[in-house]
Amino acid sequence: MIRINLLPYREKEKREDITRQIMVIGITFVVFVLALGSFHLYLSMSISSLEENITKQQNELDRLNKIILDIDTFKRDKALLEKKIAIINTLEENRLAPVRMLDELTTMVPVKDVWLERLSEKGTAITIEGMARNNIAVAHFMKNLAGSTFIKSVDLVSTKEKEISGIKLQQFIISCVKKKGY
Repeated sequence: MIRINLLPYREKEKREDITRQIMVIGITFVVFVLALGSFHLYLSMSISSLEENITKQQNELDRLNKIILDIDTFKRDKALLEKKIAIINTLEENRLAPVRMLDELTTMVPVKDVWLERLSEKGTAITIEGMARNNIAVAHFMKNLAGSTFIKSVDLVSTKEKEISGIKLQQFIISCVKKKGY
């Protein structure tokens, strides 16, 4: 004989399976949404932290750029001052050189034989113009100049005879080159 069970136990199991599946899908969906929310929150916090860090770094960069500009200004001012100090030191070293040169020059001029009319200096070149009693006095003066501590070389540019108050004198022009350091 055939037995037929009319109780809906299979349908009940099917419904329970479907309910269980819906619950699992729902819980999975809720966990997935929570994971997405957590990940979004983490990314938002990271972005916020990074933007804050960028702002701090930009402020630090601006501050350092101002310091660099101050340092560059300081370096330019320092270089300018060093140039000025070098010029002052050069002037200080050479301030007595003309006085010493003229003092030594006066001792080289033969007394009562040579008269200096003009002395000019341009760089290392010195031009001496004057009058002498004769060519021997000019030669003696040139010899004295050649033995000087500040003269490197002596050249006679010209001599010519000139009569002043009935006396024949030698007008001369001598070119000299100074030694380095004078």
